[in-house]
Amino acid sequence: MSDGSLSQDEIDALLQGTESIEMDQGGGGAASGISEGEASALSELLRGITESQSSNLSMMMSKTVSLGDPQVSLKAPQEVAAAEQGEMVDVRVDFSEGLVGEHSYFFSKQSASIIAGLMMGQQGNELDEAALSAVTEAVSQITGTTATALGNKVGRTIRMAPPDARKCEGAQLRLPKGEFCVVAEYPLNIEGFPPSRLTEVFSLALVKDILSMDGGAEAAAPMAAAQPAARPAMAQRAAPAMQQQSAAQSMGGMAGFQQTFGQAFGAPAMGPVVSPPNVQPVQFANLQPAPSSAEQGNIGLLMDVFMEMTVELGRTKRPIKWILGIGEGTIIELDKLAGEPVDILVNHKLIAKGEVVVIDENFGVRVTEIVSQIDRMGDLS
Repeated sequence: MSDGSLSQDEIDALLQGTESIEMDQGGGGAASGISEGEASALSELLRGITESQSSNLSMMMSKTVSLGDPQVSLKAPQEVAAAEQGEMVDVRVDFSEGLVGEHSYFFSKQSASIIAGLMMGQQGNELDEAALSAVTEAVSQITGTTATALGNKVGRTIRMAPPDARKCEGAQLRLPKGEFCVVAEYPLNIEGFPPSRLTEVFSLALVKDILSMDGGAEAAAPMAAAQPAARPAMAQRAAPAMQQQSAAQSMGGMAGFQQTFGQAFGAPAMGPVVSPPNVQPVQFANLQPAPSSAEQGNIGLLMDVFMEMTVELGRTKRPIKWILGIGEGTIIELDKLAGEPVDILVNHKLIAKGEVVVIDENFGVRVTEIVSQIDRMGDLS
């Protein structure tokens, strides 16, 4: 095939879903497509990232967003373009470091408008420059999670080029060069809106690189699993002694449990009886004693001691899986509402609350409330 078009045999192979597709490169060489096993491996890899991506999009849009399991397929670029009708939003974001290759996402015009409207807080917006910037920010969240997860998987730093979004017709989508590309289609569900889909496209060479690196990172697992079987004789010789030691420990522990359980419910003890302890109420001193003159003099010795003062905007808790998915552009939602007082801490202990102000070009805090001494004492406990 020298004119760049598909032969009838290749079209038949695509329609029949053969396990592997061979492509004539025009120079006498042949390059394989992806097998069913490779497509399944890529699908499993992408499926492991969708939960973190859904979580990031949900926080950005203040709606529950769910990306479903991707359907991975091998298609010709012209086939992908022909299947898309109407106006689309095409976001090109190539892999640039660690892995290099062509990569993009595209949405229908309706899906892009919904995403931009939720992020901007204004429904029904046209897809102008501001709306496209909002879609670009959403894709940055997705790609940041993807780069981090792939980097952890293959053991190297993965970076992507800045996303470049534009409106276009389906026939004008920016698709990878070459006779075939790999397409992953995700069901996209946004709370309160009709289901739609998100399409991700990789160059075939990029997918091959990802799968080859992923396989290399996991190649040591079978070897590690085989090592314990290398010394069966030693394990068999050690087993009787370990079993005897475990049995002795179990019998000792059971005897202790029986003795304690029997004493608790009035049964005769198996060992010496221990008299109950003498319990008396605790006498607490006054929390606010009047300072003596000697104490005031001693405090004066500490007036030149420096202490760390911190202003805390807010806190949050996230699972380790979410934290590992953090990338550039990730938005972290805190437990404080907008306009709520910030906390002022000394040596990590809350002493006051305040509001943020700007002094010349620096941030500052105006104290609005002093935490009571009783609350401070409770924080120390």
